[in-house]
Amino acid sequence: MTKSEPVRSLLFQSLSSRPNTLFSRPICHSCCRKLAGRSALYARGGGISFPTRTLQTQALLEEVVPFRKQLKDEAKRKRAALSGNGAKKKSTDKELISNWELTVGIELHAELNTAKKLFSSAATSISDEPNSHVALFDAAFPGSQPHFQKETLLPALRAAIALNCKIQRRSTFDRKHYFYQDQPAGYQITQYYEPFAKDGHITLYTHDGIDPADAPSITIPIKQIQMEQDTAKTLYQPPSTYLLDFNRVSHPLIEIISMPAIHHPATAAAYVRKIQSILKSVDAATAGMEVGGLRADVNVSIRRRKDQHGEDERAGHSYSGFKGLGQRTEIKNLSSLRAVSDAIAIERSRQIAVLESGGTIEGETRGFTLGSSETRKLRSKEGEIDYRYMPDPDIAPVVIGEDLVQHLRDTLPALPDDVMDSLVKDGVSMKDAKTLLSLEDGDRLDYYYDVVHELTIIFEIDGKKPPKKMGRIVANWVIHELGALLTTTESNFTPDLVPASSLALILEPLLHKQITNDIARFLFSRNLHWAHSREPIPSVPEIIDAEGLRLQSLSEAVYEQIAKPLLDENPKMVKAIKEKGQTGKIMWFVGQMMRGSDEGKQGKLEAKRAEEVVRRLIGVEGGKER
Repeated sequence: MTKSEPVRSLLFQSLSSRPNTLFSRPICHSCCRKLAGRSALYARGGGISFPTRTLQTQALLEEVVPFRKQLKDEAKRKRAALSGNGAKKKSTDKELISNWELTVGIELHAELNTAKKLFSSAATSISDEPNSHVALFDAAFPGSQPHFQKETLLPALRAAIALNCKIQRRSTFDRKHYFYQDQPAGYQITQYYEPFAKDGHITLYTHDGIDPADAPSITIPIKQIQMEQDTAKTLYQPPSTYLLDFNRVSHPLIEIISMPAIHHPATAAAYVRKIQSILKSVDAATAGMEVGGLRADVNVSIRRRKDQHGEDERAGHSYSGFKGLGQRTEIKNLSSLRAVSDAIAIERSRQIAVLESGGTIEGETRGFTLGSSETRKLRSKEGEIDYRYMPDPDIAPVVIGEDLVQHLRDTLPALPDDVMDSLVKDGVSMKDAKTLLSLEDGDRLDYYYDVVHELTIIFEIDGKKPPKKMGRIVANWVIHELGALLTTTESNFTPDLVPASSLALILEPLLHKQITNDIARFLFSRNLHWAHSREPIPSVPEIIDAEGLRLQSLSEAVYEQIAKPLLDENPKMVKAIKEKGQTGKIMWFVGQMMRGSDEGKQGKLEAKRAEEVVRRLIGVEGGKER
């Protein structure tokens, strides 16, 4: 056998085994054999070359599709098939979902912002060295007794008042028994029978991100809020080691239990987001979900829609007075808003699939990992009898005076909805108002109010009324202009970076149209530079006057002199504006004037006046031909 024979044999086997996939058009086996036999094959360093001797052979070889391209084409066909099946599956899922009603109840656990633990005087810091803040009671030493720290009640009361709850004059603590490594006493102290707050509610609006089916608003009842102690932090070290940090044991928590009155995943996420915002605004919680200060357990059930099947409400399960519900499952320890909405949607689909196939839903506790496509069973669901609730004999009832409640009610900080309404009345867009509320835990919002206050004082000294658009412009600078500079300089926001008084002095001449936006940005960046370099900061008016930055109003003739050449050079665009009504192109000319002329580069042109001149020269006003 010659050197070329194994190669020839290999090619022949390859061609004969799939003759119709190697070519752009079908050919027969005999043609494959003829082609393989007539081609001179050479093995050179593991490679194969095909010397072409006739035009016919050359043409046939050119029709051969490379094997790599075959694989790519096959992958494309599979993706297309999967895409079609996926679209069909989504359509089918949507039809199935429309036949079922989702019901969700949420239990939120929030860490209270307190200096001491719930039943000991140990500090609540969980960021220090492990096991460095542990009292004898926290570690369940025999004979140690709980001592209720009454200061922990204050942030809990603020949260309950903000969530429109009725404060109970008398509340008690109970033991919830279960055995796990993170609970050294073998039970958790909570408020099961007599919680300190009941019968609250929270209203969600379209701007909160609720599902369109719930628009324009939906009110979610809150069954109760109870105080309880946190557990130890468990650190798993594979393969079989668990480390326990008792710093978190007995950290005071509140558990906020909603009624099963949520019917869409998006609304559930909006509910959690808004409660998180409220807790922050009244300084009740240490942090949000992003750093573990808030955790959610969701109870999910489905039932067929009664308008289609007419099912009896007396059938099924009853939770907190809500009758006719399906068997619920609980998904534990969700730590992000995305996890809340995704876990609910995925569990809904799972339950629908089980029931549609004739199965039954088991009452169980399930887990979910963000990014996963399924929930997973952790254990069978414990019932109330499993926890063997009993009043804690070592802790006296907590009696809350009406005078304390009234004082906290009177001194409660503004709630997010009130702040949003106030900002919108000041001219701030709804989107910017939401952003101000969320940035830096409210620090950016405080900065906004400081700038508005400084500007108001300046206008009062000048004997002028603040312009109506002041709030909108200040919000734009505090969010967008400052945000862009922070990103460029890789700085973190602090109120002292560009003092509110300095920004007010920059915006005052801008609002009076004495400087342009470009000049204002220049002054703003100079202030930020000085803050970083710690150089002496000259006053904004001094810089404006010393560098001749104050806007000198230019005549109409100057604007026309800049605009006319641009119009003459672009007759097609002018024609499109006049004859087709494409008035959006006007701003292209304005942009060219602002960026291309010496006056524009120096910040001496006003965009509004430039637009007016362009419209007048073209013969268009208000978007219509004159």
